[in-house]
Order: sequence, then structure tokens, then C-alpha cells
Amino acid sequence: MVKAKVKKPSFRRKNAIKPKAKFPLGKSILVLVLILFSIMAYHYRDAISFYINSKRNSGTTIDKVAQARIHQVLTKHEDKTFGFDVSEYQGEINWKEIDSVEHKFPLHFVFIRATAGKDKVDSWFKTDWNSTKKHHLIRGAYHYYRPNENSIAQADNFIRTVSLQKGDLPPILDIEQMPESQSIAKLKIGLKRWLDRVESHYKIKPIIYSGERYYSDFLRDEFSEYSFWIANYNFFEENIKDDWLFWQFTEKAVVEGIYENVDLNIFNGTPIMLKQFTKSK
Repeated sequence: MVKAKVKKPSFRRKNAIKPKAKFPLGKSILVLVLILFSIMAYHYRDAISFYINSKRNSGTTIDKVAQARIHQVLTKHEDKTFGFDVSEYQGEINWKEIDSVEHKFPLHFVFIRATAGKDKVDSWFKTDWNSTKKHHLIRGAYHYYRPNENSIAQADNFIRTVSLQKGDLPPILDIEQMPESQSIAKLKIGLKRWLDRVESHYKIKPIIYSGERYYSDFLRDEFSEYSFWIANYNFFEENIKDDWLFWQFTEKAVVEGIYENVDLNIFNGTPIMLKQFTKSK
């Protein structure tokens, strides 16, 4: 007698692990983008709010973005001291109207171009220099250095033009150009001769102005005994660095009383500290 085969019932293990569905790459990228956007939106919330609520009806989007960045940087440095710099390119200035940026950030100091090279005198220097004193701004004068001209002749041009008084900022050497007919080593010798001659005359150590790249590549190490005023307009640069005495962070500021865009600067300290840095006698 043949026994019938009994078919065993099939069953499924209760603890069997189902394979997980793969998360599409496109969705992963979208989520990452949204997260990064949220972080950026929060970080720039003051600038975005300023941009949206801007009452300026004229100007390009680029102008408004520049103003939003200015607002962002000023807001982050409310414990510092703000100022600006001018030259003949700003033309006639109504000094009576100059008070603050956005009616919120007070302006305490101004740098004025006095001379350039061995014989150039800024056409508005004398007028602007005298006006700042009348309107209680701490003032400083700067010389635009031309690498291919004699350094002593340039220093003498500045000395003939600028008379510093008690309460004025130290003289400033503005170096931005690369030499055409001399080496970097000889350029540095010329800069040092200018600085020594000017310091000997005014009895106060000058400040050096330059762009951040020029500063880090050629000046920082060999001129470490000097204070620096650094230009950096990078949109993503938001904080003054410890080794910068002044930071020129924009050339597109709008200031009442000045009818062209103007550079804005931050002093790495309080207004009281700024006064302590001026000429004492």
C-alpha cells in the first residue's frame, strides 16, 4: 500500500527583514539643498530683511545687494567704530549732513587723500581737511604711493601738504600697485624710506593701507611693527580680523552729504580707543 505524501504547510518567519526601499538620489540632493538654504537664510536674515524692506526705489539689484551686505556687516560690528574715506573723486561734500549710515550707525572718523606720488595734491584735500575739524570728525590723511617714483620725493610731497594736529590720526601710506621697473625687494626699501621720513617728521608711526592679498603676500612679515588698514570687499567676509586695525569693507556705501558712493571702514575698537590712538601733541 502506497502512502500518500503529506504536503507540509508553508509558513513565513515573523521576524523576516524586509529589504529597505532606496531613497532616491535626487530627493537626497533636494533635502540637502533645502537644509543649506535654510541655514543661509537664517544667517543672512538681517540682510534679507533689509533688502526686502528697502525704501530705495532706484538702483539695480546689485546695488541693493551691496547695501544689504553693508547692513549685515555693520550690524555684526555694533561694538566697533565706523568711519569712511574720501578723495577728490567724491567731489564737493556737504559735511553738515554727514552723521551716520542708515540713521543708525554713527560715523566717528574719516580718512582723506592728501597726496599721490611726488607732486600730486588732491584738489579737495584742503577744503575737506578743514571741514572735518569743524564738524567733530576724527581725521586722518593718506598718501597714494607710486612705486616707480622716488620715495623721499613722495614723502616730502605729503609733509609739505599735511599739517597734523593733536587729535588727528597717524599719517597713512596707501600702497596698492606693483612696481613696473624694480623688484619687490627694492619696492620694500622705498616704502621703508617713506615711512621712516614721515615718522621722523610727525613723531608718530604711520599706518599702512593695502588690499588683503598685497598685505599677506608682501607686507605682513617685513612690516609687522606697523598697524594696517586692510581693504577686503569679499561678500562672504563678515568680520574684521584681529591683525587689522581698520577694515575697508565696501566701496558702495551711501552716506547723506556725499553725492557719490563712498568707502566705509571699521576701526577694531571703541570710540574711546580710537581717540587714544590719535596724535597726542
